[in-house]
Amino acid sequence: DVQLQASGGGLVQAGGSLRLSCAASEGTFDDYNIGWFRQVPGKEREGVSCISTSDGSTSYSDSVKGRFTISSDNAKNTVYLQMNSLKPEDTALYYCAARMGLCYYGGGYWPRPDYWGQGTQVTVSS
Repeated sequence: DVQLQASGGGLVQAGGSLRLSCAASEGTFDDYNIGWFRQVPGKEREGVSCISTSDGSTSYSDSVKGRFTISSDNAKNTVYLQMNSLKPEDTALYYCAARMGLCYYGGGYWPRPDYWGQGTQVTVSS
C-alpha cells in the first residue's frame, strides 16, 4: 500500500506558474505509476498527466500538453507537476494517484487508480 500527500496548490494569475508535489507519506512509489487528476464541481474527474517511476515515460492530456511537465524524484518518493502558462480553465481540485498498471491507455482513457491522495486546490484568476 501507499499513501499519497499532495501539496503546492494556490491562487495564481493567468499566465503564471505553480508546482504541485505528490509525496508518499507511507510506502514507496516502487512498482507504481503516479498520475495527476483534476476535478471541478459538477464535472467528472479528468486525467491530466502521469509518469512511470520505473522508466520515466510520461503522458499528458491534450489540454495541458506543452504547458505542464511531470517529473519524479525516486530518491524522495515524490512526483512533481510543473504547471506553466496557467489558464482560468485550469482551476480545479488537483489529486495525485497511484496505479500498479499503466496509468494511461491512450485515446483520452485514464484507468482508475489504485490509491488516491487528498486534493490540493489550484485557482487561476483572469
